[in-house]
Amino acid sequence: MALGTVFKAFGLALGQTGDPRFRRVLMIGIGLTLALLVGAAAGFVWLIDWLTGDSNWLPILGEVQWLDDLFSWGAAFLLLFLSVFLMVPVASAITSMFLDDVADAVEAVHYPHLTQKPRTPFAEAMRDTVNFLGVIVGANTLALVLYVIFAPVAIFIFWAVNGFLLGREYYTLAAMRRVGRVRAKELRRKHFATIWAAGILTAMPLSVPLLNLVIPILGAATFTHLFQLLPQGRPAPPSPPDYQR
Repeated sequence: MALGTVFKAFGLALGQTGDPRFRRVLMIGIGLTLALLVGAAAGFVWLIDWLTGDSNWLPILGEVQWLDDLFSWGAAFLLLFLSVFLMVPVASAITSMFLDDVADAVEAVHYPHLTQKPRTPFAEAMRDTVNFLGVIVGANTLALVLYVIFAPVAIFIFWAVNGFLLGREYYTLAAMRRVGRVRAKELRRKHFATIWAAGILTAMPLSVPLLNLVIPILGAATFTHLFQLLPQGRPAPPSPPDYQR
């Protein structure tokens, strides 16, 4: 496991936040992330308000008109807590949408010798986004059982599960731009442990409100570096037997 390479990739990504081209993508990513979270919160609160109505009847108290406000505020705080989990699929979607922009900015500064790659076709990018979102939502739904059973270590399970999923997605998307889907999967298997460690490093700050807003774009930049820093060579073909030489 090349932990030094993981931290180097993250440091390079963090060090480019002052680059105007990179900062522009970062600001757009933060804005869109906020918009998605606020939209989800507003929709959730509206649903609670619609279900409870303007007035409700309670035993002993009789008719009350403040129950919807209580539930709405409670739902807002609940959603703030759940945003920790919501940020994982949000980060996945943001990364899929902005990977090409992030990678172009990173490569222009750190790897100028590379030829510019054409952008991923929209249909292909959307397909990958939907597939990854499905896997992430499904895996986290199943992991809820583990979170409840092993509540004291739930945060570590969250990091491990989502570190694996995000590392898998981020690295695959970054590698596909340069070597195609098949070779990207080969390299992902080869560097499995390192990619998982980098994914955990990405998942950990996703569980911190506000800090998690910058992680989708920084994660995309980190894995763009990681792809370039990790060995990409194919194994040498086996030598022929002595009788064939």
